[in-house]
Amino acid sequence: MNNIQTMNHAADNIRILAASMVEKAKSGHPGGAMGGADFINVLFSEYLVYDPKNPTWEGRDRFFLDPGHMAPMLYSVLALSGKFTMDELAQLRQWGSPTPGHPEVNVARGIENTSGPLGQGHTFAVGAAIAEKFLAARLGKEVMNHTIYAYISDGGVEEEISQGAGRIAGHLGLDNLVMFYDSNDIQLSTACDEVTSEDVAKKYEAWGWHVITINGHDVAQIRTALNEAKATEGKPTLIIGKCIMGKGALKADGSSYERNCATHGAPLGGDAYVNTVRALGGNPENPFVVFDDVKELYARRAAELEKICAARLAEKATWAAANPDKAVKLTEWFAGKVPAVDWAGIQQKADAATRGASATVLATLAEQVENMICASADLSNSDKTDGFLKKTHAFKRDDFSGAFFQAGVAELTMACCCIGMALHGGVIPACGTFFVFSDYMKPAVRMAALMELPVKFIWTHDAFRVGEDGPTHEPVEQEAQIRLMEKLHNHSGHPSMLVLRPADAEETTVCWRLAMENTSTPTALVLSRQNITNLPTGNDYNQAARGAYIVEGSDANPDVILLASGSEVSTLVSGAPLLRADGLKVRIVSVPSEGLFRCQPKDYQQSVLPAGVKKFGLTAGLPVTLEGLVGADGNVWGLTSFGFSAPYKVLDEKLGFTAQNVYDQVKKLF
Repeated sequence: MNNIQTMNHAADNIRILAASMVEKAKSGHPGGAMGGADFINVLFSEYLVYDPKNPTWEGRDRFFLDPGHMAPMLYSVLALSGKFTMDELAQLRQWGSPTPGHPEVNVARGIENTSGPLGQGHTFAVGAAIAEKFLAARLGKEVMNHTIYAYISDGGVEEEISQGAGRIAGHLGLDNLVMFYDSNDIQLSTACDEVTSEDVAKKYEAWGWHVITINGHDVAQIRTALNEAKATEGKPTLIIGKCIMGKGALKADGSSYERNCATHGAPLGGDAYVNTVRALGGNPENPFVVFDDVKELYARRAAELEKICAARLAEKATWAAANPDKAVKLTEWFAGKVPAVDWAGIQQKADAATRGASATVLATLAEQVENMICASADLSNSDKTDGFLKKTHAFKRDDFSGAFFQAGVAELTMACCCIGMALHGGVIPACGTFFVFSDYMKPAVRMAALMELPVKFIWTHDAFRVGEDGPTHEPVEQEAQIRLMEKLHNHSGHPSMLVLRPADAEETTVCWRLAMENTSTPTALVLSRQNITNLPTGNDYNQAARGAYIVEGSDANPDVILLASGSEVSTLVSGAPLLRADGLKVRIVSVPSEGLFRCQPKDYQQSVLPAGVKKFGLTAGLPVTLEGLVGADGNVWGLTSFGFSAPYKVLDEKLGFTAQNVYDQVKKLF
């Protein structure tokens, strides 16, 4: 065991590096990083198990940082572990630097998650812990026997999502989850007692957590707590570390700068910085240095890890020899291999709601994709994720042999848990709820897009045809909001999210295939509540993979092109005969994904939607959803207000989603 003096010296080294990174950048958050240095040092130098030579090793422990503003703390300890250079630390928050202001997922560098919006990071950890339990039930504890560590701050505990994460982790008894709570009682602009008086320990105990309270700067107490946490069975563990914001920080006059809001979100500055670095044993003129005894400390840990990993990999080899089929699954699942699915064998019921068609697909996926997890926010019988559930069973405490995650009424929490599953690797997560409740999930969806994670978001009840439930449950602006994600490009140059709104049951199957084949971004499947008449027979649904395609009227020189996504396509089909009776040549185009369509060659785009031809778009959302495709050559009929409470067929008539109104609006173009 490392001596206390060296451990404290290493923590001070982290404090010097963190404060200096922020000072050089003239921007950042030194206080929390300095306060958390003791715990992070003990964790990384003595407990966290990972393979320095193979950072993507599936059996590694994971560390999820919730307060992303404490990036200097994480970068510093990773530098001690050999993942960052001093020059890279000195480039905190600069263009092109691997040390951005908030950590961005980079497993090779030891960063397991992008963090920033408080509360999400530790919820990712809950999802990762679920994934580990799920995989252990299928592959065995020999290869899935690691610990998920999370780090949370006062702000993360206050964020509402922490309630969902705490409830779920306790309910499922996730004893592979250990969370450190940096309880320093200081926030960005206030002391915590100005905004809350809750007893955090009792709250987590009520959720079924094992709770330990310690001095967060005492190495011996941190070790004891981690040992106790690792030995606890049937419960996740919360270690409440009573810490000091800005520990070791001194003001310009030499007095203590600790427990001061000012250290939270700004450089120490001037003489305060100089005094602090000197008091901690560093050189303000050359602060980016690792002390010799700290180098030795982390070198010893690297040697220990080499032995630990060698033993674990030997166990894996023995297991693989005895379980060759499981060994293949382990490799393929963590490689993100697209699963083999008998898509041709899926038989859809004609004229079905696309949520029902999705259920048919999900039933097949439940049987044929062994590493898929499906979730619902207490709506499985309405969002039709029960198509999956009927072929398996839900997770329960001590039983992760099923593949369904009942998240309860907690859409944001559910989404973040699914993101955590994807971050862990080895599983394919999907989650469902009503489209209007995507509003709750948007912050998580954005993070999934930022991290390029292939989570499948299943959103049903896609339009005002929710009907009698009224405007609170009728999405209008949601499609426009989500489709904006298609207009943002990721690092690979592709749309940051694949958004698919199928036109009928058969197109739903193709859209689900596209979702399962998409391994580099999240996918949204936007599905109808009501039945939809199938598109004309003979339609080549596989063309949906191109984002937009002709479903009727392939005449090379149409007079008008009608375009839509989802159930509005069938409305266009019903209006076309009225236009043709007037002698117009009509082409109908289904646009399940504008993002995919924009990725097609220009000549294909021109062949489907040629310039200079009048176009009419129909959308149950905001007109802007289709305006980019219709352009100056036509008009879009959509909604410009919230919905109304009435049977959906009445709403179709009142709001102009009829064959007659298609005819009337198109005639106005001429």
